[in-house]
This record gives sequence, structure tokens and C-alpha cells, in this order.
Amino acid sequence: MNHSAEPEHDEHSRTGLNADTLRRAIIDHLRYSIGRPASVLTPAHYYRALALAVRDRMQQRWIASMQTYLDLSRKVAVYLSAEFLMGPQLGNNLLNLQIEQQARDALSALGQDIDEVLACEEEPGLGNGGLGRLAACYLDSLATLDRPAIGYGIRYEYGIFDQEIRDGWQVEKTDNWLDNGNPWEIGKPDLNFIVGWGGHTEQYLDEHGNFRARWVPQRFLKGIPYDTPIQGYGVNTCNTLTLWSARAVQSFELDAFNAGDYYKAVEDEVSSETVTKVLYPNDEPEAGKRLRLLQQHFFVSCSLQRVLHILEDVAERPVNELAEQFALQLNDTHPSIGVAELMRLLVDERGLGWDEAWQITVAAFGYTNHTLLPEALETWPLGLFAESLPRHLEIIYEINRRFLDEVRAHFPGDEARVRRMSLIGEDGGKSVRMAHLATVGSHAINGVAALHSELLKESVLKDFYELWPQRFSNKTNGVTPRRFLALANPGLRELLDDAIGESWVADLDRLRELEPYAEDSSFRTQWREVKRLNKARLAEYVLATTGVDLDPSWMFDIQVKRIHEYKRQHLNVLHIVTLYHRLKQNPELRIAPRAFIFGGKAAPGYFMAKRIIKLINAVAEAVNNDPHVSQFIKVAFLPNFNVKSAHLIYPAADLSEQISTAGKEASGTGNMKFMLNGALTIGTLDGANVEIREEAGPENFFLFGLTVEEVQRLVHEGYRPEDFVELNDELRAVLDLIAGGHFSGGDPSVFAPIVEALRAHDPFLVLADYSSYIECQQRVSVAWHDVSAWTRMSILNTARSGKFSSDRAIAEYCEEIWGVRPVTVQV
Repeated sequence: MNHSAEPEHDEHSRTGLNADTLRRAIIDHLRYSIGRPASVLTPAHYYRALALAVRDRMQQRWIASMQTYLDLSRKVAVYLSAEFLMGPQLGNNLLNLQIEQQARDALSALGQDIDEVLACEEEPGLGNGGLGRLAACYLDSLATLDRPAIGYGIRYEYGIFDQEIRDGWQVEKTDNWLDNGNPWEIGKPDLNFIVGWGGHTEQYLDEHGNFRARWVPQRFLKGIPYDTPIQGYGVNTCNTLTLWSARAVQSFELDAFNAGDYYKAVEDEVSSETVTKVLYPNDEPEAGKRLRLLQQHFFVSCSLQRVLHILEDVAERPVNELAEQFALQLNDTHPSIGVAELMRLLVDERGLGWDEAWQITVAAFGYTNHTLLPEALETWPLGLFAESLPRHLEIIYEINRRFLDEVRAHFPGDEARVRRMSLIGEDGGKSVRMAHLATVGSHAINGVAALHSELLKESVLKDFYELWPQRFSNKTNGVTPRRFLALANPGLRELLDDAIGESWVADLDRLRELEPYAEDSSFRTQWREVKRLNKARLAEYVLATTGVDLDPSWMFDIQVKRIHEYKRQHLNVLHIVTLYHRLKQNPELRIAPRAFIFGGKAAPGYFMAKRIIKLINAVAEAVNNDPHVSQFIKVAFLPNFNVKSAHLIYPAADLSEQISTAGKEASGTGNMKFMLNGALTIGTLDGANVEIREEAGPENFFLFGLTVEEVQRLVHEGYRPEDFVELNDELRAVLDLIAGGHFSGGDPSVFAPIVEALRAHDPFLVLADYSSYIECQQRVSVAWHDVSAWTRMSILNTARSGKFSSDRAIAEYCEEIWGVRPVTVQV
């Protein structure tokens, strides 16, 4: 192709937004950044060239945003998170810059199809699920709302594993997301920071005669920042995501090399780079625990050092203004070591007195709790912590001493409360309680759904709430409508634009204007056609990845999320086996045709979760290969669920399975993405389901199962799952079918662990909720037959999903916790 003849242009090739300028920019990057002759170019090369061209356009806004924040001394939100599950960036950035059509035209002029080019992007798997995706949504909203912000995390060389399914079992493969580079990031090795580890502490008197301590680390790491621009939708604001990569302070020992010890020559480099190699190393062995603690300390220390560098060296403000200039948010307990690290940086490195440093620290930090599961509240064995971070442990001891004095003053004589609230746990060996550290060191603590926040105050953080009720609030999670509706569901986006205008993309409450259209038969027909096309698109993907052929006219019943017993994918399976059993027992039975679609990864060391995946696939094989049963139900497990495949899944769902045990899910965000795209929810009163039902209306939500209070009462009275089996012949038959080897080639041992756990313990009350769930699914089937009524409910779910925008959530954080105001950026 001849790229030489070019007309005159007014727009600059680095910043212009029209199609022809983009075309020139792509050609420039193909020549000068990628350096390949036209004859060997592939869509992957065009992807990289377009990504670089788009980044150029963001660069201008990025630098202007940073300079504006400095010039105006505006407060900046700092979001500290061990996960950022960003998803593919090119499509999102084209959307936010509002140049999708221009990019399509530019590529078309070069003989390229934009969808084929977009498909070349490798997704960075820098998160395990909802936590990392929430962080990504929040960065999108912060930029869209013109709020100054920086996200800080870890640049894992290998992200969460790629999941393959072999013979029904999950197999983990390395996620080599950086193999072909990352065009969105800019490494800044000149802005590195040094992080200590191990060693010992020393006490001394400073020049004023004050007692001081210094840390003498055993080893040092160097943190290199990689900055990625985060462009807001329809605005000039472009914020920053900084991910830290670990390097050796001195990467090559020449003396060792010259002496022939080639391993020793690079030993420190290899050891240091291991720190940011992989997301969530297996922390069962002590070496894994040590590495995970090091990861957390490393990225938090680098981040706090950079914040202080910006404050003191760039903005030239005194350190005592830290809390006025920066709001530091802990996204769950992973970054909570930051409380001790900031105290070290203020007291040891800058010579502040303890009281002043503590006042600054508490005023700067906020803490978001994401779990009610006690086992998920991070703790570290005291010996491991002392060996790894000796100075931080001393600081934690001093924080704890002063804090427990406050507890005793408020609750005299209540030593049981003192033990419960201590930062040092005594049960089962001494440990450092990181959730307690985060709570004590933050001026604001929030849950992530109304129910979750109330349960926090009643259970895991009850004592702290009784001490500091004013610190606690709720901030219900949200999702970005840009990615999960405008980008993922272009057909629905076009229909919404035609009906209510385009402003809903940045003001999701505008979707309420859809409500009258639910009564418009013509609009309902258009709505169903959009859904049908989305289901056909997903069916093609399912066929290509699993070989299962799905009919888009069937109900698509979908459960995609991390595989965990409390999320109860096995309850879903029990429903499928119930239908299978009914159809086998009664060949004359007719039921609403339904495709059950699963997706999600199990932690590599989670025995039961991996067995549940095997069970899903084994049931799928039996169902799909049965000539009679497969006329009514089919089952597919989509491997390697991620943000990219989510773009296909959420828009295609008719029914969203949100069936966790009441009181176990903090919030959930998949439930919101399904609702946004018009899926109806079947769920318990758990997490954000409660608020989804309130917003959608009880008549547009399929409710089943025990409430939190009923769960607590049943457990307190002594839950015996076998009682529920004895009372339900169908449940017994279904469990016997699984236990007897019907789905495992006659080998009962394969699924015996699942059935035995359910019948003997059932910690998440699957069997207690089975009957209610099956009855509710029958109501779903009846409702599905009334096409107009189902479509009306679907429209109303979307129309009433405005509350669940991450824009609303972030506005609440900014206004009620952080004090971060909008700043208009001029370009």
C-alpha cells in the first residue's frame, strides 16, 4: 500500500482528532516507532500504531492535568490498590476521547478493520476479580468527573493465570501479557525510590537529645514507576495510574562476573525482580507469605515516597500539609502497611514528633473494607513480620500501646474488648491484624454496600464502631457505564441515544427517562432485537471456545465470577441437575429452553472450587450430549473469564445469577453490570442485591433464600444440612445422582468431596436454600414465557440502574471522605 501521497492538513499529527490526521499518525508510528515495511504489517502492528497515536493525544491532556493540579495546589485522591484490572485500553480510550468513528475511518483508509485491530490487544491480568475491576472503574470516574487522582499499584510481570479447561479441569497457564510490550505505559526509571527489607533497628539520641530509632535493612530494592494515562470521558482531564516494578539497586556485580561466578553476578537482580513477577503468589508456604508481604510493603512504600516527593520537592509544600494536599485511600487490607510506613517516613526520616505524625497519618488515610469473611481479613505471623519489617513492628507496637490506652479509657475494665481490638492477635499464635491497623490509622472507614456496611458495624468491626461511630459510612460500589454499556453494548447504546439522547454516558441517572418506553410495544421490539443480536454474538464466541452450540432464542442464564463456595456456583449446578433429572424421569415434560453459561477462575490452591469447575463441565457433557435433554437445556463453561470476554457476556444475559449466601458477599459489581445491560436478577438479599432490588422494584427481581438474620439464627441453633435432605426427595435424588458417579463415568470418588461437604457441613447453606431456589427458578421460567412482560422488566432494570454508576460512588468518596474538588483542565 502506498502511504506517501498526503494532502495538506491543519491539525497537528500528534494531537489532531480528525480521521485523516489519525491516519497520518498511524503511518508515522508504523514507520518511526514500529519500523516495519508495509509488506509485513499485520493487524497487531496497526493496533500498536493506533494505540501510540491515541496515547499521543492523551499525553497533551495528561501533562496539562498534572500541571494544573500543581499550579492550583488542588487536593489529589491517591488510590492504593494491589489490583487494577483495567481491561483492554484502546476501545475505552477512543470512546472517552470521542473519536471512535474517526479511528474506524482512519483504519479503513489503510485497509484495516477496527474490530480486528481491537482484538489484537492483550489484556493485562493485574487483578483477580471485583476488587481490581472496581479500582479501574473508579479511576475512569475520577477522570470523567474532573477530580485530580493517582492510582498506585504493582506492575506484575505475569498477571493472574490464563485458564484452560482440560477434561473438565481447570489448568493454569502463565499470563505473558507483557510479551509484546505495553504501548500505554511510560517507564520513568529516573523517578525511582529505594525500599528496605529485613535487617534490624538501632536506637540513638538525636542532636536535640530525643530518643530515636533507625532501621538498618538487610537488603534494598529499587522501585521503577510505569505511568499510564487515564482519560476521562468528554473532558480534558487525564489522570495517572502508576504501577511499580522492582529492580535491584545494583543489577550487575562485575567482580563476580570476572571471577567466573556468573550466577552471583546477577543474583541480586533476579532476586529483586521476583518481587513483582506474579500476582498473588501462593501464600500457603512461608516463602509465599513472605513474598506477598514484601509485594505489599514494596508498592506502598514506593507510592508514599513518591507522594511525599511531589508534596515537598515538586509542589514545595511542608510535610504537615500532606492531608490537605492528598487523600490516601486503602483499597482493602493489602496496602494497610502504609499506616506504619507513613509513620516511619514522618518520624524516622523527617524527624517529626509522634503526635504530629500520627495526626497527619490518620487525617490522610481512609480505609475501604471489602469482606465480611474473617479468614479474608489479612493477618501476618508475628515472627515473619518481625524478621521482614522490624522497624514497622516497633511502630505498630507503639500505635497499639497508645490505642489500647484509649480503649481502656473509654471502656474501663473490659479487657476482653481490649484483646479483641488489639492490633496483635493472640489466637493460634501471635499475628499482626492488618484490618485493625487500617481501621485505627484511618479517619474514615467504609463498607461497599448498605447491608455490608451495617454488618461491618455489627460483626467484624463492631468494637471499633462503638469506639468511633463517626468514622464509619457506606459507599455502595459502582461500575463505569462507559466500558460496560457504551463500549460493550453498542447496539443498546445506539438505541438509548436515539430514545433519550447521549448525555446518559456521563449522567447515568438520565436512564430514568427510559421508563415510559417500557410501555411502548415498538420500543420493546427494538429492545428484544438488540438483545437477540448480543446473544447471537455471544453464541458464536461460546461455539468457538467450547464447541457448545447455543440457540439465541433460548433464555441465557449466566453466572460469571470468581469460583468460591460462598458464591455458590454449586447451587446453580444443583438446579441444572434437578432439571436434568426431571427430564429423564418424565420424557413428556416440557420446560422453557435455557442455556446455562458459567465463567470464572478458581484460586490454584482452592481444592473445592476447582472441583466445582469440574462438576460444571461434567454436568455440561452429560446434558449437552443427551439428545432429549439438550432440546431444553444446555450448559457451557467459558474458560478464562476476563474483561475482554465480559464485553460479550454482560450484554447477552437474560438472567443474572447472584446467589451468594446472605451476609457473605460485600457488594458485588457483576450484578450491577448485568442490570445495566437489562438482565433480570435472581438473587438473595446479599451485598448490593438488596439495593438493586430496591431500585428495580421487587416485581422486577427474582428473590429467594434465607435472610441474614435467618442464616444467623439457623447457624446459631445448629444447622444440620442432612435435615433438609431428609425432607426433600428431589434434593436427595439429585445429590445421589452426583455422588453415585453418574456425571463422572461411574467413579463416585470424583465428586464425593463436594457432596460429602454439603451433607456434613454445608458452611454456606446451599441445601438450606435449595428448595427456595428451585421454586424461584420455576417463577423465572413462567415469567420468560410472557415475552412482553419480560421485556418490560428488562427495560426497567436498565432504566433504574443509575445508582450503580461508579460516577455516583466516586462523587460520594470525593465529597464525603476525601474533600477532592473538580478541577477544569484547559488544553
